[in-house]
Amino acid sequence: MPLVQTNKLKVFNDPIYGFIGTPNELIFNLIGHPYFQRLRRISQMGMSYLVYPGAHHTRFHHALGSMHLMTKAIQTLRLKQVEISAEEETGLLCAILLHDIGHGPFSHALEGFVIPECSHEQISLEFMGSLNQEFDGGLTTAISIFKGEYPKPFLNQLVSSQLDMDRLDYLKRDSFYSGVTEGNINSERLISMLNVVDGHLVVEEKGIYAVEKFLMARRFMYWQVYLHKTSLGAEQMLIRIMRRAKKLISENNLLPASKALLFFLEQTNPMEIDDQVLSRFAELDDVDVLSAIKEWQHHEDVILSRLSKMVLNRNLLHVKIKNKPISQEKAEERMNLAMVEHGLTLEEVQNFVFIGEISNKAYSQNHQAIRILKKNGKVTDVLRESDQLSLKALSKTVTKYYSCYPKEAV
Repeated sequence: MPLVQTNKLKVFNDPIYGFIGTPNELIFNLIGHPYFQRLRRISQMGMSYLVYPGAHHTRFHHALGSMHLMTKAIQTLRLKQVEISAEEETGLLCAILLHDIGHGPFSHALEGFVIPECSHEQISLEFMGSLNQEFDGGLTTAISIFKGEYPKPFLNQLVSSQLDMDRLDYLKRDSFYSGVTEGNINSERLISMLNVVDGHLVVEEKGIYAVEKFLMARRFMYWQVYLHKTSLGAEQMLIRIMRRAKKLISENNLLPASKALLFFLEQTNPMEIDDQVLSRFAELDDVDVLSAIKEWQHHEDVILSRLSKMVLNRNLLHVKIKNKPISQEKAEERMNLAMVEHGLTLEEVQNFVFIGEISNKAYSQNHQAIRILKKNGKVTDVLRESDQLSLKALSKTVTKYYSCYPKEAV
């Protein structure tokens, strides 16, 4: 049975927006559900706290903030005579509240590892389906909106598009907690400029500069924060710790870890998300991973032990990011040096010396484009109306290349 409490008039004191209320009984009970409370133990920005010490906020904060912005967006659109029924309002609020409920430990850092080839959106949908049964179909409209199947496209665009309430919250929130002011956006201004034309979300022409600022802020945050070389290196090390642990367990080595974490580390075959997998995933959070790494630093396996100590003590690998691909010869040179200096085999050294690439596209014209409503009633794409040359450059994919290696092996 779902968690039910009698006092529904609860408010959360948020450092970004002030007091955030619980609009109705369903929202109140969803927030109180163990699936949602788990988000208090999932960090919003992965390993970014190793670079920005204040970045310890969680997916719980973000989900509530996104819901708060959705209430503002609904109010704005209704004032502009856009019809949103009470059922659709509840569906929107539930969809945005639960949009990230499928994130695993350290958010994006371990996505695709815990449940291979499965995005957090897919897992969120599974959680929503389970909750829908628990709450007697109360999330049916929310699921339809979340999947983009609801007949009013703008409802899905408020939840998942290039100018949705998710992005409006995480940019402002992550900027606040990291202290990177370039990411700070005026979410209220952007929301006040929203409208709907032919069932699709648009931004009124006078909001064009706020949109430009939003897209530029997103670019800054990705390169300066989300893809910062140190947090990138730390997350790659975390992935290698998990891979090493999984390998050791497959070779019948005993590793101390929580039942939830061991369940996923012991899996060798492709997983389908059934009730057992979903139940185990619901038990998994940052605490499981951190407590395991604290134990593994003392393990007899040198690779697992060394990687765990490095992450715990922030003695990370050196990371270089370049605009051109890194030659295989240079990578092999660093591997050979590390093998000699640290006494590692060729297989082992690949945990400490490796190359990869990262890419970022701040705006895509091909997926849920940001539409601008001109004063004459015509609707065009934001890039067509913007006079910022830098904004047009944001529609191109930028790829950079990184190499990670021990600081001694320069």
